Amino acid sequence: MSSEARRVLREHWGYDSFRECQEEIIDSVMSGRDTLGLMPTGGGKSITFQVPALMLPGITIVVTPLISLMKDQVDNLRARGIKAIALHSGLTHRENNVALNHIEGGAVKLLYVSPEKLQNERFISFVRNLDISLIVVDEAHCISQWGYDFRPSYLNIERIRQVKPKAPILALTASATPEVVTDITDRLKFVSRDNIFRLSFSRNNISYLVRHTENKEAKMIEIISKVPGTAIVYVRSRRRTLELARVLTAAGINAEGYHAGLTPEQKTERQNNWKNNTTRVIVATNAFGMGIDKPDVRLVIHHDLPPSLEEYYQEAGRAGRDGRESFAVLLVSKSDRAVMTRRLSDAFPPRDYVRDIYTKACVFLNIAIGDGYETLHEFNFKLFCERYKLQPTQARSALSLLSNSGYLDYIEDYNSRSRVMIVMTRDELYNLRLSADTDKVLRTLLRSYTGLFADYEYISESVIAARASLTEQATYESLLQLARMHVIHYVPRTSNPMMLLTASRVDTRHVTIPISIYETRRDGMKRRLDAMASFAFGDDGCRVNRLLHYFGETPTGGCGKCDYCRAQLRDKTMQEQSTLEAVRFILSMESPIAINRLIALTNRRPDDVIDAVRTLCDINEAVLSDGTVSRSR
Repeated sequence: MSSEARRVLREHWGYDSFRECQEEIIDSVMSGRDTLGLMPTGGGKSITFQVPALMLPGITIVVTPLISLMKDQVDNLRARGIKAIALHSGLTHRENNVALNHIEGGAVKLLYVSPEKLQNERFISFVRNLDISLIVVDEAHCISQWGYDFRPSYLNIERIRQVKPKAPILALTASATPEVVTDITDRLKFVSRDNIFRLSFSRNNISYLVRHTENKEAKMIEIISKVPGTAIVYVRSRRRTLELARVLTAAGINAEGYHAGLTPEQKTERQNNWKNNTTRVIVATNAFGMGIDKPDVRLVIHHDLPPSLEEYYQEAGRAGRDGRESFAVLLVSKSDRAVMTRRLSDAFPPRDYVRDIYTKACVFLNIAIGDGYETLHEFNFKLFCERYKLQPTQARSALSLLSNSGYLDYIEDYNSRSRVMIVMTRDELYNLRLSADTDKVLRTLLRSYTGLFADYEYISESVIAARASLTEQATYESLLQLARMHVIHYVPRTSNPMMLLTASRVDTRHVTIPISIYETRRDGMKRRLDAMASFAFGDDGCRVNRLLHYFGETPTGGCGKCDYCRAQLRDKTMQEQSTLEAVRFILSMESPIAINRLIALTNRRPDDVIDAVRTLCDINEAVLSDGTVSRSR
């Protein structure tokens, strides 16, 4: 079986061999066994189900929570000539029907579905009649109440298992504590717990460094200036992505901001600029990085503290996928403790507030009591907060709690691209009478995009406008005219969040937020915040060992590369070396350095340290200027 798997890998992906753990997971899946793969970020999770999908006779269903990631994977598979389709709440009724027809016609090997689809009785009935060979649960930690991103809709995966009991399950996650691993296998009703494959959470080429500073922007610029190569700076708000990108640009560092609110074109352009090294630094929220494979990231900086070690580890792990030396730097200030405390209260506003947000959202969308079931709406969150004078962070948390409680599904990062399908026959097109502009747009569509008669194609109005020598407004109006004439079905792009009502609207008094969603989740978040705070503020052990303990591994010794291990090495070296050698050693690790800090680190008499600095200056190994010592270039 392995030789066949390697053939498929070589034919479709161009690789001659699998990475560590991939082949073992594939062999387990192909043997029909329920399997759990714990593979850190960059470990190549998608290969472990995409290769078997091409080898198995039927369809592989992939349950994944992020629509943007789902669409990216489907696009990448299609580019490789692999038949894949995504079904999610963002599709129109017509798009959904076209996709189902393709699936029934046998034109699909991988079917990606969002978890809320599994609540739909019609979809479950549809699945009952399909030949399902494998069920994949991506981001499997979402099924666990102890996971950092629990989603109740994931519990519906059991329904697929009920209608397709012979199809094995492959569960995949990049980060899971031991209790989450147990919860995953229990909830997915694994026949056996013997098939759990783990890659170590230790990344030997990454140095994890914590830097305490009250001027994070200056420290960020200093670090980026010292570490060559591409970098990611993670922040926790959209506004800060643009602010810090401007700060870096002003310092002469080529940087751009990235967040979920950008248009699809802006996202693609900024991703490509960064991947092609036109942009050196991307300043991003956690919306950036999922599904983006850039192996040569040398530096990941967390300007703001993540709310959990799971998220920190995933984001930091986007550095050094090529195995070369890389750095993950966490910037910490005194005020961060208070920020983390506020996060807990902001994430769990009072229940009455949550009920009030539910009612306001339904009124905002003009949904009457008893109506709204399985309806999808654009949801202008900014306007919603402005209209009701709401604090955005708490309002967003309330929507999340309502989503977890089964009332709605709030999709903030929806951001769909425009798409078109021709619904007339070719013969009918010849008899059309169109205005000059509309005729140009139709002809340009037919020349620019293949497959428009069979399926929906993503289009760019700006590209069509340029090729047709029209303005974008004229192009948009012509597309609308073609849609009104039933020549095409046109779905314009949207950058607004979407809201799916997963239950009919109920009276405010009947909105229930269960203990498992509120108190249990709040306690879990507090434990994760405490673990993150201990990692960031603690200085009594190797950073890597802290991560390994958290994820259930037993370390064999210090990493030798984190800030704690480096300090231990420095202190040991200080004791064994002369003052001159001690100063030379510190300068090799930190340059430039203030003379006062140099004296403190060497723990020697100030006069001896200054004499050593002068000696190094005399032999051109160091430069002293305004109280700061630097190594000579």
